[in-house]
Amino acid sequence: MLTLFTRQAGAALRMLLVATVVLGLAYPLSVWAVAHVPGLASRAEGSVVHGADGTPTGSALIGIDPVPADPANDPYFHTRPSASAQDVLGPGDPSTSGGSNKGGFDEDLIAAVEQRRDAIAEREGVAPDQVPPDAVTASSSGVDPHISPEYAQLQVPRVARRPACPMSACRNSSRRTPGTPCWGSSVPTA
Repeated sequence: MLTLFTRQAGAALRMLLVATVVLGLAYPLSVWAVAHVPGLASRAEGSVVHGADGTPTGSALIGIDPVPADPANDPYFHTRPSASAQDVLGPGDPSTSGGSNKGGFDEDLIAAVEQRRDAIAEREGVAPDQVPPDAVTASSSGVDPHISPEYAQLQVPRVARRPACPMSACRNSSRRTPGTPCWGSSVPTA
């Protein structure tokens, strides 16, 4: 009986040692090595964006809607709204990521979408029906940096008013907007 127990305990300890080496050392090191293959390294480290002085200033994967110092001369392309924002179009809190969990028929959501549509139409100087759906609906994370080409094109005339970004440069920049919705624009618009 003691011999059987000793053999089973020895086998269990050997298996524990092998599993610890393979799953605790070899597998994590191989995942780390693959992630640092040239071309993947920036993504593996969080897609960090560096400022002019070389210090990290953010991530390319987190969109924080900028707040202009002078709203009348707003020089920024704006991201999608965030459910964590205090104001309907205000910047979201990137430390809390998540949607509102409101359904398409929720009265508060419909009211927020209408407020956003009117505010964006006023900011861009267009009719409310020209505002694309992604401009008025929050992404599921609330910090999505991607916008549709339609929303980027809507913002070009306003951004081009500043001297540093002529209309042609703004149009070219907005055409390079990465990412398009996988499922089209099938979001509730009101």
